[in-house]
Amino acid sequence: MPGAPTPLPDLARPDVGAALFSTWSVGTPERQRATADAVAAAWDSRPWPSPELLSQNLYVGTDGDTLMHHAQWTSEEAYHAFVRTRRQERVDQIDAAVPGIKRNGIARYQRYRGFDTRTDGDPRVPGCIAVIELDFDGPDPDLRRKWIDLVIEALETDPAPSPDLISADFHLIVNGTRHLATDRAVALNYAQWTSEEAYDAAIASSAPGVGSVTPQWERIRHFPGFRGSTIKRYRFERSFVRP
Repeated sequence: MPGAPTPLPDLARPDVGAALFSTWSVGTPERQRATADAVAAAWDSRPWPSPELLSQNLYVGTDGDTLMHHAQWTSEEAYHAFVRTRRQERVDQIDAAVPGIKRNGIARYQRYRGFDTRTDGDPRVPGCIAVIELDFDGPDPDLRRKWIDLVIEALETDPAPSPDLISADFHLIVNGTRHLATDRAVALNYAQWTSEEAYDAAIASSAPGVGSVTPQWERIRHFPGFRGSTIKRYRFERSFVRP
């Protein structure tokens, strides 16, 4: 059964020194559900591993195959200490329950900027987390920052924004760590939408972004050095936090 309802993580919290994202591939919706339950059992049955782990978050892909893990640590060094001492026991328990999980690697990101449309009392609930991996030519972080700055400007100035976009948090990959599936320089957008259908409708529209046809969105479409994106859609499963 799915875990008890828990709030989504605060991606903007200032004490996060390392935002780690990784994905697993398990093959079928049945194995995906079993893996999510096994992850919950492995975390719920053990003491919290470190005060430097701020949250451990689990997402289930709408493709019926993928799971995503998103961990917020105070530092990358604290994560590596966890790997040396506490991670393997959890992995062994999960693998015993669901053999044959394909682990696609881990990448460390740092949040750069965000865009949030929520106001006090906002009734919208994130029904879809769109994780968009962004590829650029070369390792220049300034190029990625300029592109993100332009996207946020386009969102802030859009005369007819999508009512279904709740927030978007843009992250830059940290040098010295590996991307989930490639070694290309990337950024990552963690976007909360009301539903997968709303997100698909927004990106399928004739506009170059997720709202109107504006000069900012046109500049993004033709931005030099931007190679493209890979999109995965997830449903938030639950968050594990220190008791």
